[in-house]
Amino acid sequence: MSVWSPVKLQIHSVFDGEKVNQQVVGEALRKGNALYIRYVEEEQLPGSKPIRNTVKITDHSVKLIRHGGVESEQTFEQGKRLPGFYRSPFSSFALSTDTKELSLSLSNLSGKISFSYDLYVFEEQSGQLSISIEFQEDQ
Repeated sequence: MSVWSPVKLQIHSVFDGEKVNQQVVGEALRKGNALYIRYVEEEQLPGSKPIRNTVKITDHSVKLIRHGGVESEQTFEQGKRLPGFYRSPFSSFALSTDTKELSLSLSNLSGKISFSYDLYVFEEQSGQLSISIEFQEDQ
């Protein structure tokens, strides 16, 4: 049986110049060649459903899966444009991510991942994003 361990996360994102910083508590699990991190997003709108995030990290890719108030899936692999989707009570569409940079620095259940990408919605470029997630096992 696999056991999740508590982690502290610092998440920094930039979307077309607009910066957002979050500090959240989550949990991490190493399973096979993948590291999984899950956490709940800070509430976006009063009364909205919480959004649970799972980040799957492998040697060459990062997959971000969101459930709850929003359902989405995005995969990031340097130099590749990969399909994904987004669904909310208000909208649903296919999207893709064209990853320009991907950096992974992992040590057991701590480390840092960062990636920058162009986001495409309906095959049209919708914006440029950069995300970095630093996480530390919480003893």
